[in-house]
Amino acid sequence: MARIAAVKFALTSFLLAAAINGSLVQARSATDRPAESKSATIHVAELPRQGRETFELIRQGGPFPYGKDGGVFGNRERLLPAQKRGYWREYTVTTPGSRDRGARRIVCGGPARAPHACFYTADHYASFRMIVE
Repeated sequence: MARIAAVKFALTSFLLAAAINGSLVQARSATDRPAESKSATIHVAELPRQGRETFELIRQGGPFPYGKDGGVFGNRERLLPAQKRGYWREYTVTTPGSRDRGARRIVCGGPARAPHACFYTADHYASFRMIVE
């Protein structure tokens, strides 16, 4: 029993020391930001047809098919780079067969017709991929 208690104590001490040094936080933060990793990109040509259509509408300034298109995206998930409120705007990517707006969106930041960056999500903001041309 004493040996098990000693192992538990050693493991707990190691984890506490790692957390204090920040090594656990650093290891996690590198994987918590899919929008910033190079593998988290998608070319415009790789977007679904409806995504390409929405992206083109964004560049033209509309008109958009949904009333909420162009609305402020709050970035509550904090998966996109931090910006002032109102910087990020969301647009619906139509999902065939869906009775509502579906889960697919494009979120853009910056000027309306020439955004600084746009991100695609197919899972209602659980992950993002930066759109590259």
